[in-house]
Amino acid sequence: MKLYNSINLKVEEFKPIKEGQVNMYVCGPTVYNHAHIGNARPIVVFDTLRRTLEALGYKVKFVSNFTDVDDKIINKALEEGTTEKVIAERYIDAYNDVRSSLNVIPLDATPRVTETMDDIIAFIDKLVKNGNAYEVNGDVYFSVDSDPKYGELSHQNPDDLLAGARIEENGQKKNPLDFALWKKTENGIKWDSPWGKGRPGWHTECVVMIGKEFGGEMIDIHGGGRDLKFPHHENEVAQSECVNGNCLANYWVHNGMLETAGGKMSKSLGNTKWAKDVIKENGANLTRWLLLSARYRDALVYSDETFNAARSELSRIETALKQLEVKAQTNGISEYDGFDTDMYQQFLDAMADDLNTPNAYKVIFDTLKLLNQALRTKEVDYEKAYGEYNAIRKMLEVLGIYIEKKTLSADDLKVYADWNNAKASKDFESADKYRAILAERGIL
Repeated sequence: MKLYNSINLKVEEFKPIKEGQVNMYVCGPTVYNHAHIGNARPIVVFDTLRRTLEALGYKVKFVSNFTDVDDKIINKALEEGTTEKVIAERYIDAYNDVRSSLNVIPLDATPRVTETMDDIIAFIDKLVKNGNAYEVNGDVYFSVDSDPKYGELSHQNPDDLLAGARIEENGQKKNPLDFALWKKTENGIKWDSPWGKGRPGWHTECVVMIGKEFGGEMIDIHGGGRDLKFPHHENEVAQSECVNGNCLANYWVHNGMLETAGGKMSKSLGNTKWAKDVIKENGANLTRWLLLSARYRDALVYSDETFNAARSELSRIETALKQLEVKAQTNGISEYDGFDTDMYQQFLDAMADDLNTPNAYKVIFDTLKLLNQALRTKEVDYEKAYGEYNAIRKMLEVLGIYIEKKTLSADDLKVYADWNNAKASKDFESADKYRAILAERGIL
C-alpha cells in the first residue's frame, strides 16, 4: 500500500506501527446542522481506505469523533430556546443516518467532546505546566513560539503566516498565531476548570481523543478534508509535539474538496446540497460511485454532468451483472464461486496505489468487457462468465457498492419460457405481451 503523506509531501510506502494492524482516526463533524454532500466525501473516502486496507489483509481500528460543543451549537440552542445536548443529538443522529445510508462499515468508536472533558482539561493543564500554554483572564492559549517545529505539517513558516494570514486581533495573546485551548464562557454550556468556568477550544479535542482511544500511542493514519490541514491539523501536531514528542500520526491523509461551478461547496457560501437529500434521490451506490470517480486528493466537481456520467457508468455495470443472472436462471445454471484473480489483483494494485480509483474503475470496465464477451458467445461459458462477474462484485465491495442480485420467481421463469416459445412459433403479438411483462419486472 502506498499513500500520499501530507507531512512529507510525497507518496510513501505504507508501513504500520504494528504488523497487520492499522490505527486510523478521521476528524468528524461539528454537529450544528445537517451534513452537505461535500461533507460526505471524507465519509466515503476513508471508509474506502479502510475497505482497501482490509482487502489487503490488515486489521483496521477506525475512530472518528463528534464535536458536540461549539459556538455554532450554542447559538443554535439559544435561537431555538433549547439545550446544546438537544441540538447535538439531533445532528449526530442525522449524521449517523447519512453514514449508514452510504453503506459505511460501522466505526469502532465515535467519541464526543462532552464525554472527554476531564481528559481535555488535564491535557491543557499539562501544556500550561510545561510552559507551552498560558492563561489570561480565564482564557488559555497555546504558545506557538514554544514549538520550534510549528508549521511542519502545512509547510509554512510562522513569520510568513504572520505576514499573510488574516488573524483575529486579540490583545491577550503573546503572539497573534497563538490559539485558544480553553475559552472563558458566559453563555451556554460550560465546565469547571483550573482557569474558571469555560469550554475547550476546537484544536485540542482530537489530540486528546486520539490519546484516549488508542492508548496514548502514536497512530498510523490521521485523516480529514484538506481544509483542515491548517490550522486545525497543524495545531494538533504542535500540541502533540509538546506533550508526546511526536507528530501524532505517521501518515497524514487529506481528501480534496467537492466543488461546484462556483467553487468550493460550503455552508457559509450557501451553495450546498444536503447529503441526505442527494442519497435519497440517487441512492448509496450512485453517490459513492460519483464521490470516488476522481482521485481522493483531487478536487471533484459536483454537477449534473458528472452525476449523469456516473449514472451511465454504473448502469453499464448493473446491466451486465443482471444479464448473467437472468441468463443463468432461465437456463437452469447454478452460480460458480470462482473469480478472475488476475483482474481482481489488478484492481487491488490500483487501489493500493494511493487509492487510484480512476485506474481501479478502468480495471472494472476491462473486466466488464470480458464478462460481456463471455455472454455474447453462442454457447455461454458460465464458469468463465461467473469468474468475471464475481471479480466485479468483489471490486465493487471494496468501493462500498452493493448491487442487488436479480432473483427470478417461478412465475418469472414461466413468463420467460412463454416469451421464448411465442417467438419460436412466430406468435409476435403474444411475444410482445410477454416481453412487456418481463420489462416491467426488470428482467429485460
